[in-house]
Amino acid sequence: MESIPEVAAAVVHVVDDDSDLLQSLVFLFGSVGIEVLTYPDALTFLAEFDPEEPAVLIVDMRMPGLNGFQLQEQLAARDYPAPIIFCSAHGDIAMSVRALRQGAVDFLEKPYEPQQMLDTVQEHLRTATELFAEARVRRDVARRLESLTPRERDVLRLVLAGTPSQLIARELGASVKTIDVHRARIKAKTEAESLGALVRDVLHHHLEI
Repeated sequence: MESIPEVAAAVVHVVDDDSDLLQSLVFLFGSVGIEVLTYPDALTFLAEFDPEEPAVLIVDMRMPGLNGFQLQEQLAARDYPAPIIFCSAHGDIAMSVRALRQGAVDFLEKPYEPQQMLDTVQEHLRTATELFAEARVRRDVARRLESLTPRERDVLRLVLAGTPSQLIARELGASVKTIDVHRARIKAKTEAESLGALVRDVLHHHLEI
């Protein structure tokens, strides 16, 4: 499996229309050396954030424009891996269950307890770093797979299914020698250490061929 690259330390993005809360969180996290970036609404965040910078998100559930759920859906559509912590003064059980089912890592009620907020965010900062490193590898493997021809993709799909070259040749109406040439080209184009290593990466990252 491809090694996970080193990435920068994670930051905290806070998306909330309550300016007093933003200032309090900047002070809280700054007191323990955590970098914080703040945004008054979801659209501002979407326009300004760096999607490749490791981060933990603290998101208000109810905001003008896009609400917290809508922001969560947009980020999921972009495969953005940051852990999301929802905060709301109007939260209820149904809302928190929905947030968690859609991938949020926690749901905190306002007014938050400072130590609980710190503990929750610090718990997920290392996770964020690992998630972003993993996502970078996934994007790199996916990019290299884009270089394959349709026939090479057919061969790779059968390799992924554990089909030996002789059966692949029969299935695709080609000679075993031709299939072996395709296998060699797949390995070269994807810069894989071996075809087995490529198979492990594809399966591990749940990539479509």
